[in-house]
Amino acid sequence: MADDSANQIPPTDEINSMSINSQNDEGSSTSTPQMSVEEKFRIVRSIGEECIQEDELLNLLTKKPQPICYDGFEPSGRMHIAQGVMKALSVNKLTSAGCKVKIWVADWFAQLNNKLGGDLKKIQTVGRYLIEIWIAVGMRTEGVEFLWSSEEINARADEYWPLVMDIARRNKLPRIMRCCQIMGRSEQDELTAAQILYPCMQCADIFFLKADICQLGMDQRKVNVLAREYCDDIKRKNKPIILSHHMLPGLQQGQEKMSKSDPSSAIYMEDEEAEVNVKIKKAYCPPKIVEGNPCLEYIKYIIFPWDKNFVVERSEANGGNKTFESYEELVADYEEGNLHPGDLKPSLSRAINKILQVIAFSVLIKLGKVEFDIAQRCTICSLILCTWLKSTLSSLAHLE
Repeated sequence: MADDSANQIPPTDEINSMSINSQNDEGSSTSTPQMSVEEKFRIVRSIGEECIQEDELLNLLTKKPQPICYDGFEPSGRMHIAQGVMKALSVNKLTSAGCKVKIWVADWFAQLNNKLGGDLKKIQTVGRYLIEIWIAVGMRTEGVEFLWSSEEINARADEYWPLVMDIARRNKLPRIMRCCQIMGRSEQDELTAAQILYPCMQCADIFFLKADICQLGMDQRKVNVLAREYCDDIKRKNKPIILSHHMLPGLQQGQEKMSKSDPSSAIYMEDEEAEVNVKIKKAYCPPKIVEGNPCLEYIKYIIFPWDKNFVVERSEANGGNKTFESYEELVADYEEGNLHPGDLKPSLSRAINKILQVIAFSVLIKLGKVEFDIAQRCTICSLILCTWLKSTLSSLAHLE
């Protein structure tokens, strides 16, 4: 076993080159005065599956040197790979285009939504864990502010609560209930009074943080639209621009999104190599079918943005090894049947495990758990991190 692990140690420069901070593209270089408005628009717009409205975004980037982008999250449990990697990539793109990113650590919101049993201390512990993971992934913190909702609202309560009250006063209950999707709830759920208050507060956050751009997932679209409607109500001309990013589906057939209540639906940042292999092996991946194929979506939104290519290792009888330089090239082969799920899945598992191992060594070095030379042993490092993270998270009861 020791000899096998030693053979897996990559050179130091190879490990360093795997971080998204080392990628020389629009998502990792800092903004320069020479960057044109059109180039900034291209970078910022590339983050969103939907943009409301594109002309407003172009006008904003033309007139404001450092637009404020709002993103936020409930610290509610484990971090899946989409939340970990896709968010870091998106934030780096935004800061590279000159934007200031305010990340709202919505601890009070998690408490309102009864996450972790409503225990604020546990919620804040998870919040700190998630921030550390993003930094380990390679999110650049220059131009980024992590703001805790409990602290900011308490510090400026006289500004915040009148805004919440005005939004609540101007909207009927059915309109607010249509926003319940933002909490992972439905209109048919039996909601607490706190959960009715939640959408009014999230809408207020946008104005409280002076956000020009709401950069959240498609599942948050309804409350962002509510903010634009509120601008109409108060006759405000400059509306927040909605830039909604794509939501990765669950790994099983018919799962529109990943679910923390079903661990098999997603890859988590602390998953061990064997767990990743089993989840991908069991994932829905019909031959020749691209639409609704979660394995292909992982490759498109995680692997290509990270590695810039996708390597398939297979026997000569099945076509031999092949490196795909673009997602379009991969899709063409897959639709034609030249790439079989039996070859794609193991290659996807290897690519995901490589990403998780690199992140693991970054976290452990920062924590002082291992020295750099030991951390080079990525497989060993990943196992140490997984054990540590799971023991930490298991101490927080009721993780969802």
